[in-house]
Amino acid sequence: MLQAGGHWRNWVGNQSCIVRHRGAPESEAELAEMVREATSAGLNVRCAGSGHSFTPVALTSGLHLTLSGMLGVANIDQARKRVSVSAGTTINQLGKALKSNGLSLINQGDIDSQALAGALTTGTHGTGAALGNMASQIVGMRLVQPDGSILVVDEMTPDLLEAARVSVGMLGVISEITLQVMDSYNLHEKLWRCDFDECMEQHDELAAKHRHFGFFWCPVPESRHCYCLPDTSSVSTTEKTADVCEMKVIDITDRPPTEGTFERIAYSSEIYPIEYVPNFHELEYAVPVAHGKEAVKAVRKLMLEKHPTCIYPIEYRFTAGDSGWISPFYEQDSITLSVSGEPGTDYWEYLKDVDTILRQYGSRPHWGKLHFLGAEDVTALYPRSADFRALRAKVDPEGRFLNDHLRQLFA
Repeated sequence: MLQAGGHWRNWVGNQSCIVRHRGAPESEAELAEMVREATSAGLNVRCAGSGHSFTPVALTSGLHLTLSGMLGVANIDQARKRVSVSAGTTINQLGKALKSNGLSLINQGDIDSQALAGALTTGTHGTGAALGNMASQIVGMRLVQPDGSILVVDEMTPDLLEAARVSVGMLGVISEITLQVMDSYNLHEKLWRCDFDECMEQHDELAAKHRHFGFFWCPVPESRHCYCLPDTSSVSTTEKTADVCEMKVIDITDRPPTEGTFERIAYSSEIYPIEYVPNFHELEYAVPVAHGKEAVKAVRKLMLEKHPTCIYPIEYRFTAGDSGWISPFYEQDSITLSVSGEPGTDYWEYLKDVDTILRQYGSRPHWGKLHFLGAEDVTALYPRSADFRALRAKVDPEGRFLNDHLRQLFA
């Protein structure tokens, strides 16, 4: 059943591996048999999702799985607003299915091409001071265990659910996820530009007033092209084109869809995503919200004074705290601050300098984005890390769902 292996690389090309076997199951039964066969042969197992992680989380020399053949909505409970989805389904595909059934995701991020299981269990989030990350919407899942058995996770197993929501594939291979959703809604999006000081002055008010608020800080005019951001000069409150913030607020509305360049209304999942070209290597940390403005000011100063050639924007968003044991937002309302290095350049010193700044606030990384944590950092930053490590060892005592990167942090 296992296919011959070969070379794999992630979406931006900064992570790659040579694998012994590949697997592309089309059902939970096929997935379970592949996992059982691989672990019986002493092989490790990792699942790549859509390969959107910048970190080595998907790498293995054993069995490398794709769940791209396990797609679609398995069940919709309209009464409880819950939907069960095959793990390989992309966020975009789920959004279309929900729309046709009068439902919406509570929140989502600004990329929708990721496979659902990989996106949610690495800590992917959108923005909104009162809204949790996407994993906080998980109310159940089915996990293939090393022996091919199925571990059912739901609200009857609360500790397991909190551990599994953000678990980076270490508790088993997810075959199906059940999400809490809500009635369908439209969103009203508004974009504009302002200078950095004006953004900081409005920071608290905009975060409190709008369901979603976030911005990109652009050190130079060319910065917006790195992330395909629109030219908002015609709706700018400043004459400046450098050291400016590309602002965005979004709110639920009853108004019908309308299309405009800098203001539009559409179904929820048609507003959230933006276009990205895979031309960046990203680091992102969740900073306690009380330190958000201080942190972004410090990173801005670093970029302007020490690393002026690093011109990718800072992306700045909000996420409410949650109860996932190794979630970046565990019991911590946060802003997320991300920076990127340009592929083909030596950006490591820059990212390490950003890490040094953000560490002083007790910041935690998105597990799919570049970071510099070690095992001691995990212990210090995640109060339930010992519980997570113990549970991981219980469900996978031989560490078949680990790789070298995850073993350093969680074994």
